Parts: sequence; C-alpha cells; structure tokens
Amino acid sequence: MDTANGYDYAMERRLRELSPALHKRFTESVFGLQHILSNYLLIFPTFTDHTALHSLNVIDFCNRIIGSRLESLNADEIYTLLMGCYFHDTGMGISRKDYEEFSKKIDFGDYFETHSGDKISDVIRDFHNEFSGLFLKKYAPMFDIYSDEHLRAIIQISRGHRKTDLNDEDEYPIALPVPGGNTICFPYLSALIRLADEIDVAAGRNLSFLYDLDSLTEQKDIIEFGKHEAIKEVKVLEDRFVLIIDTDDEFVLNNIKKMAVKMQKTVDECRRAVIGRTPYVITQKTIELRCKNED
Repeated sequence: MDTANGYDYAMERRLRELSPALHKRFTESVFGLQHILSNYLLIFPTFTDHTALHSLNVIDFCNRIIGSRLESLNADEIYTLLMGCYFHDTGMGISRKDYEEFSKKIDFGDYFETHSGDKISDVIRDFHNEFSGLFLKKYAPMFDIYSDEHLRAIIQISRGHRKTDLNDEDEYPIALPVPGGNTICFPYLSALIRLADEIDVAAGRNLSFLYDLDSLTEQKDIIEFGKHEAIKEVKVLEDRFVLIIDTDDEFVLNNIKKMAVKMQKTVDECRRAVIGRTPYVITQKTIELRCKNED
C-alpha cells in the first residue's frame, strides 16, 4: 500500500462497527478541532503542515502499519488512537496565555541554559508534545471525552508521539482498565502514532495553496521543504518503510539520508518498546530509500 491510493479509513469503520457511541464522540471532537489545529499557522507560518490534513495522514499511516492486525484492537484502543492522532499537535497553536500557564508545568531541564537565544516559537516546537498534553487536559470538557481513563490515555498517547519514554511503566502502562471492561495498551498506541508522524514526509503533506515556498528565508525551513518536495511517496510494506525519492540535488539527498538515520532510530525504539512490553507487534523493521526511476 502507498499514499497514492488515498485514505483507507479502516479504524474509523471498525470503531463504528464496535461502538457507534464512541465513534460519534470521535467525529464530534474532530469537528471542533478543525479550527484549533490550523492555529499553528499563526506561530509557524512557514513550518511544515500540522493542520487536520496532517492528522488524517497520521491516521492513514497508522491504518497501514497496523494492517490486518486491526481486529486485535478493541473499541477503546481505536477511539484513543484516533483521538490521539488529532490531538497530538494541538500544542503547536496554543495562545500566549496558555503558553505562560503551561510552561509552569513542564520540566524543561537545562533547555533554557543551552538555548538562551530561542524564541517562544522555538520552545513550543521543541516541546509541543508536552503543550499538546496540557492543552487537552485543560480543554477536555469541550470534547466530551468518554471517561477520565480515556482522557489520561489520549493525553499520554498525544505526548508519546515524540521524546517520551515508552518503557516507563507508570507513564505508559500496558493494560489500563477503562469503563466497560476493556483495557488500553499505552506503549503500542503511542508507538503507532510516533511512527506514523515520523513517516509523514512525502511531498503531498505540504499543499501549495497553504504555503508560498518562494518566500522562505529560514535555512531550516528551506531544508525541510526541500526534503518533503523530493520525497514523492512513502510506502508501508509488511517489513519496511520505503521512501521514493526524485531529486538530483546532492544537498537535498544528503539531508534525506540524515533524516532516514533519525527515522530508523525511531523505528528501533518503537519496536523495542512494543515487542519487549506488549502482546502486539510492529513488523516494519527498516527505512529504505529508493530513487523513483528504480521503483
């Protein structure tokens, strides 16, 4: 399967079959999140896409990574994963008031000692998973989340799309009981969203009507958009992820290779957490780069 085939919506269909009530809660939450997600453009007008379109891509990649194993997930896990996919980047568009409030609750470590020149936007970008978790905790009543246990799960899975330790038994339990008798496996769902977010790097992510690419001035933005423009497809196969590349620019190609190394580390970390701690499995093991004319 590949991104050219369009969205699959397997999880959405499966959730509707297993629990129409949870599916209804999910769809109503998505409706309310459309505008909230686009707020990131006020802070990051030239950053790669983090709107609801990116959330859809992340959901689609989760569907592809799970594949035929979807039936092993219960309704509460599917609901939690879908909600996490939509909430994971809400921290990118927080208000100045929320930034000041949430910053008091985040452990920044020695960040400000080593990043003394960073702007607020830099802090938000580097810790946006933590800001997303705090955003959800504060505004949860707006989204009619089913229970406190579900809220905890969605917060942790949203935070878990980057940086957090999926081997932490307190933060990421393998079987949290929820009302109704099901359990939610935090490490597996977090690993899925982390991988899906990591591989959403193809050119289609940054639609031309959202961005004026000729106006980019920051080197890091130019590099990021150059990589995305050169990666034409991301294929999810049973044993690997394949990035289809079309570029003659050695600078861009070298940056893609560096990115692939980082992506491989994420794959390895997620596989270790899932295989080592849960009854689930992630079958994709490697990141492969392939030139388009070789496909």
